[in-house]
Amino acid sequence: MALDEANRVRMSARPETPPAALLQLATDPSATVRATLAMNPALSAATNAMLARDPDERVRALLARKLSILAPTLSDDARSRLQQDTLATLKSLALDEAERVRAAIADVVKDMPNAPKDIILRLAHDQAVTVCEPVIRFSPLLTNEDLLALVTGSAAARIAVARRREIGAEISDALIAHGAEDVILALLTNGSAHIREAALDLLAERSASVPDWHGPLVNRPALPEAAVRTLSRIVADHWLETLARRGDLSPQLATELRAKLSERLRHASQPEPKPEPTSAPMESDLMAAVQDGDASKAAAILARAADMPLAVVQRAATLRSAKGLISLTWKAGYSMKAGYAVQLLLARLSPGVALKAGPGNNFPLSEQEMRWQIDFLMGTLR
Repeated sequence: MALDEANRVRMSARPETPPAALLQLATDPSATVRATLAMNPALSAATNAMLARDPDERVRALLARKLSILAPTLSDDARSRLQQDTLATLKSLALDEAERVRAAIADVVKDMPNAPKDIILRLAHDQAVTVCEPVIRFSPLLTNEDLLALVTGSAAARIAVARRREIGAEISDALIAHGAEDVILALLTNGSAHIREAALDLLAERSASVPDWHGPLVNRPALPEAAVRTLSRIVADHWLETLARRGDLSPQLATELRAKLSERLRHASQPEPKPEPTSAPMESDLMAAVQDGDASKAAAILARAADMPLAVVQRAATLRSAKGLISLTWKAGYSMKAGYAVQLLLARLSPGVALKAGPGNNFPLSEQEMRWQIDFLMGTLR
């Protein structure tokens, strides 16, 4: 009489079940039976290989987890043919089409000091974040050379490298050279990463157009004086207050920062004088200057309409600051159509780089961020 599913599940779980019976259970119509079988540590290499081709990825994932746990015991040069076949099955699962299966292996081997190196490298170069990130962040087997190779790979790999503990200055240099804003944000947030002083000075300068870096920079455990001075000119008041409280500042610099913060707070508490009513130029005047390619006239019109010094508009153009120019356009009361046009003319940005309108032809930045951009541009003239 054929066994019911419950009995077949019990049989597939027992290590003492005869190998021939276990091999037969690998083709059982019940996924529950095959999943239970996949976790059995007593399977032959042939049974493992058969389950590695199972149509249900859940079965393959359970098998992958089991074999990953066994992997360190299979890495000896004197291993038997049976062990070689088992390791080959694990390597094939590391290439499984199902991300879930590859992620199951990565989760087990990510911090193993004696996992097979070729499997670690294969998983580290995987395109799926759930697979590559845990291995890149935690595997003790990855060398500096391995990490440098990963920096030239996918964006997900770069972010994972940036989050890895105790990465050296050489790795940080490579991330800064190749990384986008989110990669550098991950690096700056990693307090254990070693970053050269010159690199921190450069990132402090670049953070003028990336406010998300301000907090991680201000809170870096070691920050050179040049970077502190740069940040003090561009960060918001609450970050300036944090800078001024750092315990590693020289007495002179600490005094300067406190004075700067007091001056900012005093200035912020004073009501702004109401501007005299003027007839501001129309948006059509600006668009006509753009159409003529007259950058000087367009800058003058934008400055007057925004009630800002011409030097502020010129500074935004010199910095090629897309965010700064559309913020000035917003302050002038013009549309994002004008904001796009001045980016092309004044900052000489290509259409592919210039910021586009958001949903409903609105500005792509929040009002708070645009006010910050204008305050920053004003601060660069002080």
